[in-house]
Amino acid sequence: MSTTPEHVDVLIVGAGLSGVGAAHHLQSAFPGRTYAILEMREAIGGTWDLFRYPGIRSDSDMFTLGYRFRPWLGDKAIADGDSILNYVRDTAAEGGIDRHIRYRHRVVRAEWSSAANRWTVTADHDGESVVITAGFLFSCSGYYRYDRGYTPEFAGRDRFAGPIVHPQHWPEQLDVAGKRVVVIGSGATAVTLGPALTAQGARVTMLQRSPSYILSMPARDAFADRVRRVLPAKAAYALARAKNVVFSTVMYQASQRYPARVRAWIHGLQTRWLPAGYDIGTHFNPAYNPWDQRLCLVPNGDLFRAIRRGELEMVTDHIDTFTESGIDLRSGRHLDADVIITATGLNLVVFGGVEMVVDGRSVHLPDAMAYKAMMLSDVPNFAFIIGYTNASWTLKADLVCEHVVRLLRHMDANGYAAATPVRDPAVGTAPFMDFEPGYVRRVLDTLPKQGDRAPWKLTMNYLSDIPKLRYGRVADPALRFDRAPAKVPSAH
Repeated sequence: MSTTPEHVDVLIVGAGLSGVGAAHHLQSAFPGRTYAILEMREAIGGTWDLFRYPGIRSDSDMFTLGYRFRPWLGDKAIADGDSILNYVRDTAAEGGIDRHIRYRHRVVRAEWSSAANRWTVTADHDGESVVITAGFLFSCSGYYRYDRGYTPEFAGRDRFAGPIVHPQHWPEQLDVAGKRVVVIGSGATAVTLGPALTAQGARVTMLQRSPSYILSMPARDAFADRVRRVLPAKAAYALARAKNVVFSTVMYQASQRYPARVRAWIHGLQTRWLPAGYDIGTHFNPAYNPWDQRLCLVPNGDLFRAIRRGELEMVTDHIDTFTESGIDLRSGRHLDADVIITATGLNLVVFGGVEMVVDGRSVHLPDAMAYKAMMLSDVPNFAFIIGYTNASWTLKADLVCEHVVRLLRHMDANGYAAATPVRDPAVGTAPFMDFEPGYVRRVLDTLPKQGDRAPWKLTMNYLSDIPKLRYGRVADPALRFDRAPAKVPSAH
């Protein structure tokens, strides 16, 4: 006996920071619209529930990483992971969003039918297939694989006698007190772990193949603290958010236009933070320009303080092989280790690896072009969130959600059943991201393209995106709208 699948107006994939935000925007704008959230894991929170390594924190300030619609009331601008997770959970609970989440539902396939103007989505739920149909599909699943982090092939890995841990899979019972710990990596995770492990009594060596730009930032935002004392919470939050948006935008633009000056400025700051005579040229002098990759922020200079105290050593070298007792480097030096942490990055996967089909034709992502960095060419009624690489993820997420709401309102007002970006063959192509970290370079050929002009060109500028996504025209020549086929009266 066949059964009709459950139908919702909007299906959201992912119950992390983006998915909860999307649900809030949707139900606030359309109280009568039905929606569901499919979450592959057993809990809400996405990244902030998955990562449990010591010291995990935001790599952006919480006045911009927080939602525009819900003030961050915590006392720290650079917040710990548990505080951010509680913020996401509280947002979902207060809005009743948590009641719409289906846990342990991993979406594997999504098929669009133009005849029916709907998606048929298949998810795996504890080994069984669950089918849901939806008028609109909204991917809020982030961009990396939750089940496996990236670890390069290291010669001699099997010889090492101690534990080798990737931060994405941190064991709860790992005790590092009094142990020699080598952290391999130079990104945000590594610079977070280093000082956090010294606080647990470890002797830490941070081993990097090449340096990153690392800046100290106050854990508390003095400006936000001042305005909170004189303004209501929402007004103070909006003001602090605006200040931080302007600062980060100016910093990014200056880095793009005057990279040598910004590099020299950062070098000067690090000279003051580090011990006299420290070899900054080796350990804190990246080969790339500022903001070609994300800057790493350390609250109250904790990394530099650990170096000054002699609890943390930076080593810039290449790995030759793992040994029973540690790591041999190409320089000939040996690093003794009881524990090795491979903070070596992420495996990127687009839209959670969902197989997408439109009217029987598989969607080959490298052939698609991103429209306004939130939809795909020739894919109807589909939107996605991928945040900024040079600013807080949520800044872009909020704008995309607002634009999706405006798109749905436009469709309602005009009786449209489908909206499809249609690519102009004259539009030139470029890689989806002009960004250089390894996790992007490894998969760039599997990503959609961007175009050489609006609305196909990706911008990494929140201030320029506001007029386009929050206030700009929804209908444009690149977006095709279709009405539902007229129903044929039944014969009597």
